[in-house]
Amino acid sequence: MLSVPTLWTVFVINFLALGLIWAYVMRSYPSFDAARFWTGSAFVAAVGAAMAMLRVVMTESLLPLLAAGTALVFAACLAAMGIRKFFGRPVTWRATLLITGLTFAGLAIFIFGYDSVKMRVTIYSIAQSLPLLMSLRLLLTPHEGRINPGARLAGTVSILIISFYALRLIACLVSGGGEFSFLQFNQLQSAMILVLVFLSMALNFGFLLMAMDRLRNEVADLALLDDLTGVANRRHLVQRLTEECARSERSGQPFALLVIDLDGFKSINDTHGHAAGDFCLQHFTLMAQTRLRPGDLLARTGGDEFCIVLPSSTLREGAMIARRVLEVCRLDAEQCVGSDIPIAVSIGVAQWNREIGPFPDRLIAAADHALYDAKKSGRNCFAAYDPAPPLVPAIEIPALSDVTLRRRA
Repeated sequence: MLSVPTLWTVFVINFLALGLIWAYVMRSYPSFDAARFWTGSAFVAAVGAAMAMLRVVMTESLLPLLAAGTALVFAACLAAMGIRKFFGRPVTWRATLLITGLTFAGLAIFIFGYDSVKMRVTIYSIAQSLPLLMSLRLLLTPHEGRINPGARLAGTVSILIISFYALRLIACLVSGGGEFSFLQFNQLQSAMILVLVFLSMALNFGFLLMAMDRLRNEVADLALLDDLTGVANRRHLVQRLTEECARSERSGQPFALLVIDLDGFKSINDTHGHAAGDFCLQHFTLMAQTRLRPGDLLARTGGDEFCIVLPSSTLREGAMIARRVLEVCRLDAEQCVGSDIPIAVSIGVAQWNREIGPFPDRLIAAADHALYDAKKSGRNCFAAYDPAPPLVPAIEIPALSDVTLRRRA
């Protein structure tokens, strides 16, 4: 049978290892704020377990129990703060300090004022369970239409930990005692610490899965964004257009596409330099986004070319958005003074129809044709694509009978 001190040593080593892992994650991804709280939680738990082991030396004192219990409750509170930070909830130290302070005061009263094992176990069990209980809703509620697999695991383990402390509390109240003793340990106490070690590792493994899922999603998002302007890139545009074409083909509801080209962009680069050209691209994206609706997608397809996807929009609505983008660019150009560079754009507008079907390249070609018309009209304007009359006359092909086809073959 493993001794309790040996198991607490495993407990310390386990949390030190977890702390090092979280410290590496925190350093590698500075913007991942939840890792800071989970790093602190792991190291504080290791310190708390180490202080509990002092009972081996300080056999006549209960100070190690007071220090260890307070530290382990503080570690649980830090873990709960990391969960709130992960899901973008506001984090304050008020609840953590309140729970930790009340735990310290309660344990101190029933250690030095009135020695009661039952009350100590009651206070510690409630204080350990409360932070996890407060985090269950965040862990098990869908976010953005899905539940993070790591959050589901962490929530399940949290329920098991809470159940473990509840059963321990009931057993203590029924039996009349049952604290962890380093002098007279038994098989039940060893099993309880072993279960705690396993559950703590599983909980942190859930946190790691949460972090991996978040970082994987961030990498996927970066792959769909333009590095310079921060808007969608061509890959994201094609993906969105494919989705919209498929949706429109099922429902018959149209959507519109705007193809935008900055007028005279090459001369801006040649005259003012590429840094000025990059600034113009960034400035245009900021102006255009102020005239878009929620759900519209602005994408940079390369160089000085942009596209705007307008879901559930007709050609007329697309023309209205094009007019708004032109107006904001013209107003900005009128306010340019000194070395400011005015921005002018030409826009082609096209609408999805049944002939386009599920092929986004056909819609892009139609909008490009309208853009060419806008360029021919003097630039700094927009044009809409009119599919009638057809660009290429239809060629009549005589129908051949099956017999004639077989003879020719």
